[in-house]
Amino acid sequence: MEVAAASTEIMVLGWSVILLLVHIVVQSLSLMKDGGPGYAMSNRDGEVGISLVTDRLTRGLRNFVETYGAFVALVLALAVTGKTGGLGATGALIWFLARLVYVPVFAFGIPGVRTLVWIISIIGLVLMLIRLMA
Repeated sequence: MEVAAASTEIMVLGWSVILLLVHIVVQSLSLMKDGGPGYAMSNRDGEVGISLVTDRLTRGLRNFVETYGAFVALVLALAVTGKTGGLGATGALIWFLARLVYVPVFAFGIPGVRTLVWIISIIGLVLMLIRLMA
């Protein structure tokens, strides 16, 4: 049985899982630094002094998750319909690279650049959607 090579979109999907895990680990480590291991491993019911960076990393992770479902759905839809490549692949790469840049930009608090990078990631999703709907 011959196995087909993975499309660009599927490869980017794999890398996006790694990026999600990096988001989670970095945010958790920052939280552990702020609240100590006991707090980080608890239900986090009480308030603890969270640094500005940890707060940004938490919001950045939440922001990533908000668009991640759409990205995964678009990749899978493109793969199932055989519409991989071209605009879909370009959109997937744009989304991924923008989300990769978003982590440090958000953590360092660069407001105008953060919004621009977010918009670029949305453009990536729109390109994937255009390819799917064409």
